[in-house]
Amino acid sequence: MSNPGEALLVDALKRDRARVGLLLLCTAVSTAAGLVLPGALAAAVDSAIAGALSWPKVAWFFAVGAGEIATSVLTVLLTATTTAAASAWLRRRLADRLLALGSRSDFAAGDALSRLTGDCANAGAIAPTLMQLGSAVVFSVGAVALLTALDWRLAVVFVASVPVALVIARSHMRFTADDVLAYQRVSGELSARLLDALRGLRTIAASGTADRETRRVLEPLPRLGAAGTGIWRTQAKMVWRAALLLPAVEVTVLLAAGFGVQAGRLSAGQVLAALGYVALGMTLVSRIPLLTTLARISSCARRIAEVLDAWAPGPGTRGVPPGPGTVELWGVTVPGALDGVDLIVPGGSSVAVVGRSGSGKSVLLAVLGGLQAPERGQVLLDGVPIGELYADELHAAIAYAFERPALLGTTVADAVSYGTVADDDEVAAACRAAQVHDLVVRLPDGYHNALRETPLSGGEAQRLGLARAIVRRPRVLITDDATASLDTVTESIVDSAVRGAAATRVSVTHRAVTAGRADLVAWLDNGRIRALAPHAVLWADPDYRAVFEGADDGEIPAMRTDHEWVSRGTQEKV
Repeated sequence: MSNPGEALLVDALKRDRARVGLLLLCTAVSTAAGLVLPGALAAAVDSAIAGALSWPKVAWFFAVGAGEIATSVLTVLLTATTTAAASAWLRRRLADRLLALGSRSDFAAGDALSRLTGDCANAGAIAPTLMQLGSAVVFSVGAVALLTALDWRLAVVFVASVPVALVIARSHMRFTADDVLAYQRVSGELSARLLDALRGLRTIAASGTADRETRRVLEPLPRLGAAGTGIWRTQAKMVWRAALLLPAVEVTVLLAAGFGVQAGRLSAGQVLAALGYVALGMTLVSRIPLLTTLARISSCARRIAEVLDAWAPGPGTRGVPPGPGTVELWGVTVPGALDGVDLIVPGGSSVAVVGRSGSGKSVLLAVLGGLQAPERGQVLLDGVPIGELYADELHAAIAYAFERPALLGTTVADAVSYGTVADDDEVAAACRAAQVHDLVVRLPDGYHNALRETPLSGGEAQRLGLARAIVRRPRVLITDDATASLDTVTESIVDSAVRGAAATRVSVTHRAVTAGRADLVAWLDNGRIRALAPHAVLWADPDYRAVFEGADDGEIPAMRTDHEWVSRGTQEKV
């Protein structure tokens, strides 16, 4: 195949052979009936004009017409089901790859959504589009053959118009393909910008930058307009040319047929048949808009293939080994975020990750749990590289709780037990540990309250997300500011409960008091571990204290001096 998009379309056709084959059969029967119909009409008309109406010929005409209608209806139904099945298959493949890419994906959320919805729907129409184009070709070739059988002079007149039709089709495809691809790409970019703006709606409103953000979101519009205008300009040229071509050819063939009637070569019925064959012969010209559809399908398939071809880690081949939950990072590098990070999180310990904004904290957590693969370096869980572990066992061993959790499911209980087989008692216990049980039981239907009808503040959503992580009873629990909306007292209670829910705990925090409760603090600075030590030891460094400037608490825990810790990132004694 010349490009991965075409290979993907071929796979879509092959995987649904039965339905595609049935569609091909119905299209073929409908096309054959359409070609036979003008001849059947001619025979019936000639018999009527002759004064001896032949009922068998009339019956044959109606039978052919009924057959064409029936197969056309079946073709419409099969077109819908074939398109739906192909679109669903493409969406499943694309969704699986996007989920496999996770935070490693280079595709913006809005652009990915555009590919998942519009591009898959368009590409799914490949079978019906090819059938319609194939039918148009058969109609045109068959019409020429039948015209030749009537009178070769009519065929010559008709064929003389074919080069004009080919020039129209060629110019249409040449000018449309690039515009269609550009339109798809800019649409995806526009969707990505809009989705980003919607996510940051509160920030935009609070900062008074709505006008500036509007300009940023709409910046691709001129390019979108140019591509759309190019498509419609080419389409308009093709439409009026094709619209003029058909009547011109019909008039020319009709004149030639008139001479044939005068010379006694053609009957009145055969003249009607000739006009019918001309209309069928021009089907390919009338179906030129399908070439735009085919170009769009090709560009959509190419965009889908871009995602499918993106590198994603292969499935693991090893189970999670027994162990206390020790996580090791060696030489981990993520361009723009982490630079040669070495870090050991001892099994059974709690480690707080602190650092200024942009220092790489969230990326570090993503790498720790396998959500993001480093460009260089290695991550091990109890001595085994996490890339070699079965995905389901890795996800069971390492759980995440985020600052802004996406709660999925029909009910509150579904949201907490999502991805597990936890029962109601386990869900309730996890919610108690996350200090959200009292809220849930006050809902009209308690844990079975519809999630969409459950108003949640930021802190309540955080606690449900934390409960979702706790219910898994993971070996390693990773939290990314998952208690940022809680007051320090509630956070302390939650932290105590979390200690019993996971052997090893790693959390990003901006609070000094939270860092003080951890066994160790990993201090990130410009993508490197500047120090690894207890909070009380690090507090003596003014640069470390500056990390917490502006935080909502400044409690300084009691000093602990019974350890001497060494930063693995800089080998600098603290």
